[in-house]
Amino acid sequence: METTATRREFLQGAVGAGVAAKMGAAQTAAGPRKVNIVYIHSHDSGRYLKPYGYDVPTPNLQRLASQGVLFRQTYTAAPTCSPSRAALLTGQCPHRAGMLGLAHRGWSLNDYKQHIIHPLHDAGYTTVLAGLQHVAKDPAVIGYDVMIPHKSDNAKNVAPGAAEFLLSKPKEPFFLDAGFFETHRVYPKPTAEDNPNYIQPPSAVPDTPSSRRDMAGFHASARHFDEGLGMILDALEKAGLADNTLVLSTTDHGIAFPGMKCNLTDDGMGISMIMRGPRDCKPGSACDAMISNIDVFPTICEYVGIAKPAWLEGKSFLPVLRGVAPEVNQEVFSEVTYHAAYEPKRCIRTQRWKYIARFDHRKYPVLSNCDDSPSKNVWLAAGWQKNPMVREEQLYDLVFDPHERNNLIGDPLYAETHKDLHTRLWAWMKRTDDPILKGPVPLAPGGVTNDVDDISPKSLNRHTAPIK
Repeated sequence: METTATRREFLQGAVGAGVAAKMGAAQTAAGPRKVNIVYIHSHDSGRYLKPYGYDVPTPNLQRLASQGVLFRQTYTAAPTCSPSRAALLTGQCPHRAGMLGLAHRGWSLNDYKQHIIHPLHDAGYTTVLAGLQHVAKDPAVIGYDVMIPHKSDNAKNVAPGAAEFLLSKPKEPFFLDAGFFETHRVYPKPTAEDNPNYIQPPSAVPDTPSSRRDMAGFHASARHFDEGLGMILDALEKAGLADNTLVLSTTDHGIAFPGMKCNLTDDGMGISMIMRGPRDCKPGSACDAMISNIDVFPTICEYVGIAKPAWLEGKSFLPVLRGVAPEVNQEVFSEVTYHAAYEPKRCIRTQRWKYIARFDHRKYPVLSNCDDSPSKNVWLAAGWQKNPMVREEQLYDLVFDPHERNNLIGDPLYAETHKDLHTRLWAWMKRTDDPILKGPVPLAPGGVTNDVDDISPKSLNRHTAPIK
């Protein structure tokens, strides 16, 4: 079993010997001190966190927001786990990066050299992984210089190792990737502080005793995530690294409730993002520019002063932070292909409009793409599986209909808007070589998928593609 002493011994050996020497040589060659990067990411958190106005217990995240920039309009390029992370870490839409489904179900990046750690490594950064990564079945294929041992991906087991790394006097610059399992299901048992009588469930589900208890579990999980985040922030300060470190905290997609995670509504696409750094991050500020998580990679490149790789699709949002431009995107795109089951859909979002197109011709929801939960059971008990609520096309006015309930497809008043967004979405799909344009996307070799009519992602009725 991994212990604190074992982990400390590992860090001293890994960072203090060959890796540290490599870092020192790179720093000498580079000249001036480079900015360190700490990338902290949670699982399935959306924006249901304290800095976004929700009564969710994340005081350390609130502390980070008060010291940096809170991004109010950041959207994931895919509201599913591995594709979202792949988008951020490669600066490409998921289908171009190769991550059309979940890493533990057979999907992988086309080229792991396109992962952000490699351009950073070439620029003299030592790259360190602590905890969850979720873009490779075997994290060793990614190419981190150091992988800190940990008992599990829970914050209580990941954060101490990340903190010890920061306190071990690592030579600079470094990129620390700290990933927590929280707030993924299954949620921990709520504490006395998480009294469901005084908790509001998310707006996507009805307010019932069951959904309130469910949300109480999310609160408990968020508290664990926040404690791990706080441990890393405290270690940065104690080590004297905070003033020269860019801290990025984000998540992959919306929370794991019906109609949220794995959906192209803002409840599924909308994500938290906070950035604190030695420059261009005004403390206590909020940014309302529309940003995709594929924009993070080019922004980091510009922030630390390294060349942007040719494959990047995203745009640096430093001009927004510097007050040079109000926006860098006129639109952002998001997609789902595989999650537990096949459910191909794409969308384009502008500040005013959302257009969603589906490619499976279904009328009923793909239930296995919703995690099992008490809140899901509320919907199932009301006949969700028999409700023909799925539409091949959807158009929403996000000003008058922010909850995306009134589908405007077919209304002649919005025909021109429909045509414009449809044209722009198809142009993006062609520009990025979206495989859905060629027909149904085959499962990855050796990949696993649920049947589209399964109710649960845990169903044994799964299909496996032959390994080529």
